[in-house]
Amino acid sequence: MIGARRPHSRARRRRALGAALAIALIAAAVLAPGSGADTVGASGQGTANAGAFDSQGMWIWYVSRSNGGNVAAIVARAKRSGIGTVYVKAGDGATPWSQLTSSLVSALHAGGLKVCAWQFVYGVRPYREAKIGAAAAAKGADCLIIDAESQYEGKYAPAVRYMAKLRSQVGPGFPVSLAGFPYVDYHPGFPYSVFLGPDGAQFNQPQMYWKAIGTSVGSVFAHTYLYNRVFGRPIYPIGQTYENPGSGQLRRFRRYALNYGAGGVSWWSWQETSGREWGALGSPVTPMPGVRPSSTLPLLRKGSRGDLVVWAQEHLLAAGQTGLPVTGIYGARTANAVTAFQQQKGLFADGRIGADTWSRLLQYQPVKVNWGASRAAARGRAAASLAVTARPGGGAADAPLSASLPARRDEIGSGPRR
Repeated sequence: MIGARRPHSRARRRRALGAALAIALIAAAVLAPGSGADTVGASGQGTANAGAFDSQGMWIWYVSRSNGGNVAAIVARAKRSGIGTVYVKAGDGATPWSQLTSSLVSALHAGGLKVCAWQFVYGVRPYREAKIGAAAAAKGADCLIIDAESQYEGKYAPAVRYMAKLRSQVGPGFPVSLAGFPYVDYHPGFPYSVFLGPDGAQFNQPQMYWKAIGTSVGSVFAHTYLYNRVFGRPIYPIGQTYENPGSGQLRRFRRYALNYGAGGVSWWSWQETSGREWGALGSPVTPMPGVRPSSTLPLLRKGSRGDLVVWAQEHLLAAGQTGLPVTGIYGARTANAVTAFQQQKGLFADGRIGADTWSRLLQYQPVKVNWGASRAAARGRAAASLAVTARPGGGAADAPLSASLPARRDEIGSGPRR
């Protein structure tokens, strides 16, 4: 959403923040938002510590450009507008940002706000990026957000390395979220199955910038949820205040979130939010009348390709369809495995994965494929030109065949450099 750039700024390598930050003392503490209950995703994977996500949030790109970096003013603005969580940028690629400090986090906490650190990642130096994320968490952040976008498309092995290193440093229970593209079907080569898979992020924050995408609030919810549900992670939508979407549209986004059962929404970004928009975030809203979200799931069949197929193949393996290569390509072997699974479960055996088959597959914990298990395997893959498919744990390839597929579109767009 948000990256080096964002949302309309896709600055490829924004390296350091040179501004000095003024941190004012908070005279009195206010009540902090309550913690949310644990939830369980479609794959049966429990998530904990959702409190920061359950509050309405606002993303901060530069602290110095958010109420001038004055913490007291930030807290006051947040309270007036119903903001319970602030997301502060802590790193860009292999470079940490100095604005996120323990004293800043403590001051915001004293003002009753939850604080989440976020970093834009590229996958070029995944171990270094993971260390920067872990260092941000160690400064007292309530959660860590991974902003991974087009730079990570096709990079399955770097995603595995990043998540493994991050989890080794922050622990398995520390709240981590992925803030990525909302339209999964537009990005067949993006490793959602790694970032939202076993040992990955427990939360999903798609960047649902309806105006930037060129669609309506209702359509962005329908499209995003259709394809993101299968990953079994609680979805916390990110809306836009940039590009002047209008106060009515912001309230509409909040109302749709209620219809979809989203615990809390957040907004990009603080420095691009106008006075009227702040007012729209603080006003009370009710669900949209007559809006009943569909519970359908994406249809996969012979010829389908992309990370959703990777996700399905990992679940088929977990369900006992051994020997199936994880390629991201829905060919005859995958269709046969689906048919066998459907027959075992008493489902209509057509070899296609629709809502009924998904619902049974998602009861299994997906098998984890250790893409690029060794550096030697990664080097060998260049010569193999993706001709080798991977089996769980083998690390024979550093990406599925589908990782080479181009994106249909960068739906959230790009704009002025940040």
